[in-house]
Formats: sequence, structure tokens, C-alpha cells
Amino acid sequence: MARFSAFPRRSRLTAVTVLAVLIAGAAYGASTSSAAPTAADATTIRVVDYYAFEPDKSIVGGVLNACGKTVGVKINRDAINGANLIQKVLQMASSHTLPDVLMLDNPDLQQFAQSGALTPLSNYGISAKGYLKGVVAASTYKGKLYGLQPITNSIALFYNKDILAKAGVTPPKTWGELRADAKKLTSGSTYGFALSAPATYEGTWQFMPFMWSNGGNERNIATPQVAKALQLLVDMKSDGSMSPSVVNWSQGDVNDQFKAGNAAMMINGPWQFPVLNGVSGLHYGVVPIPTPTAAAVDISPLGGETWTVPNTGNTSHEQLAAKVVRCLNSNKNQLLLGKKRQVVPTKLALLPQFVKANPALAAFATVVKTARARTGQLGVNWPKAATKIYTGEQCALTGQGTPEKCLAQAQSG
Repeated sequence: MARFSAFPRRSRLTAVTVLAVLIAGAAYGASTSSAAPTAADATTIRVVDYYAFEPDKSIVGGVLNACGKTVGVKINRDAINGANLIQKVLQMASSHTLPDVLMLDNPDLQQFAQSGALTPLSNYGISAKGYLKGVVAASTYKGKLYGLQPITNSIALFYNKDILAKAGVTPPKTWGELRADAKKLTSGSTYGFALSAPATYEGTWQFMPFMWSNGGNERNIATPQVAKALQLLVDMKSDGSMSPSVVNWSQGDVNDQFKAGNAAMMINGPWQFPVLNGVSGLHYGVVPIPTPTAAAVDISPLGGETWTVPNTGNTSHEQLAAKVVRCLNSNKNQLLLGKKRQVVPTKLALLPQFVKANPALAAFATVVKTARARTGQLGVNWPKAATKIYTGEQCALTGQGTPEKCLAQAQSG
């Protein structure tokens, strides 16, 4: 996959490593960059993001350049492969060469803000009023807003319309319906249901809707609520309606199974639309992920990237950088980026007109309204919890113990 916004990266430096380097570099502004910029410097804003692959590279680049013209600056952009972004930024921090505008995967913002490497956007009169609640939480540290994201994504249930119609099945809304439908749709080489459950943050990302919608909490996963959510997946694997291979599948692998007709339903995100739309004869739909009961609310994790203004100590550049961030988040650019990248704007007021113009994203526009930031409760301690979650999930799905036992072990580990 070319999109790194879709899920937490598989390899991530520990919080200790991130903070040790960034804290050392956070004094950058005070010690090395207080000199007045030259005329050339004053009109050039350095931007770092991880949209290194097409079509996102050109889409985002076009909007950045347009914002540069609006603000009256030239954009000097460095698009870095997502897997290398954090390491590259750490090197910049230690060498006092942080960019003027830095894009981060939203779960990473907490650690960067804690280090002092970012400036609060309130310094520039920027607020997140009217934005999705989860989006604001993801970019807030200790009550201060440090980033703003124009678009977001999440995950939902994709279903093969032809396979479901042939079996006389409608898209499930509850866990009971999901399990019954998955079993009914399993036939020959086709499994009824698929999701990504590897021992990585990606596995955590896909399990969270089940955990959260059942009242589970990342502060303590050794609870009946989380165990019941995990039991659902164990049961579907045990009765043969979900492949045992899900413990090794990435979201891209799951999508491959779905587009080949080997899975009638799957959990995935809108970043898969370009691939699926290129498959001849594939007719699919998308609905929110089923919940424990009809009255329960789907709570899925929010993805996407947040744009920040690093603490470079160059106040004139910081002011200009903030104007670029504000421009990226304009109504016009939220709608444009949402359409071109097939994701969802983050301003609530824009969702009705966006869905009207982009009906394929209707389910995701619904999901993000109740979606939650991964770092919303634990902040910088989120990576530890994420590791416990996927460890417990892997343990149960590979038959090493009951959900209760596996989750208890993971929580205490």
C-alpha cells in the first residue's frame, strides 16, 4: 500500500528514544536559529510529509503549492517514505534542522508535543472549533492544540454485493448477524469474513472497533468486555468462517482476498477504493462495522495525518508556517483533499455536502462522527497499550489460550 495514513506503522521507535532525541533538539530555536532570516529564507517554507508515492504525492503537493501562493511563500517540500519519516525527523531535531511545517501520523503527535518540539497552534490564533471530536483529541496534548488535520479516515465493513445476494444475506448490523452471516457465506474457497490480525499495530487498529464498541478500554484489556469482543473473532475462526491466516495478513492482504472473491466481507478502509474499483465485475458496498447490539454505537479508530508547526525558534517562519497549516485546513481544501484522496473532511459542517458529492464515502462519513483517537486516553503511553492489545489477540487466535487468559497475560506483561 502506498498510504501510510491508513494504519499505524509496523515499526515505530520507542517513546523513550523519540523523547531523548527530541528533547535534546527542542532547544534548537533558542540556541541556533534566533538570527533574522535573509530575504530568501523569509519567502521559503520547508515542509516535511510522508506522501512519497503517487497519486498522493502530487495531490498533496498541488495543495501545498497553492497554499504557498496564497500565503506568499515558496514551498520547499521533502516527501519521505512513511516507514522512514520518524527516523528522519529525529535526525533533523538532533541537527537543529526541523522543517517549518511537519506532518505527523496523528498517534505520533503526543510524543512530539511532550518533547517541546512543537508549538501550540493557539499561538497563531488557530482553533479546532467545529472539527470532529476525535480529530481534536488526537492533536491535543495537555489541553493545547498542536496540530490540525484536514482529512481523516477509519475502517468499516466491505461486502461483496453479488455473494451476499446469492446467499440471501443483507449486510449485518450486529455481532450475532455478523457471525451467522459469515458462516452462511462460507463456501468452497470463500470465507465469510476477513480482517487483519497480525502481531503489529495494524492488528490493534482493526480489533479496536470490536473492543471499544463493547465498552472495552485500553487502560485495562483484561476485562469481560474485551474478552467478549475477542471471543467473537475466535468463534468465527473456530467455525471456519474466518481464515486462520488472518494472524499474518496485513490490510493489503485482506483486500487481496476480498477482491479475488476469497472473502465475502472484510474490515478495511477507503484507501482500498482505487484497487477495488479497478477490479472488473466486482460489486461491493460499505457499511459501519457491526456492533454487539442494535442499540450499541460503532466506535472505530481515527486515522489520518496532522499538520504541525515545529519549534524552530524562527518566529517569522513559524508565523508563515501556521498560515500554511490554516490554508491546508480551509473548507475548500478539506473538500478537495477528501475527494481526491477518497477520505473524509474533518469539519462536521462539511460532511453533508461532501457525502452528497461523494456517496461512496457515506459510510465513512458516518463512522468518523463517533470514531475515537487512539491516543485520546493514554497519550504518550498509547504504544504500550497497542502492543498489549495485539499480543492478546494473537495469543487467542493462535489457540494459545482463552481470550480471558491471553488478555490477562498481555495486560500484565
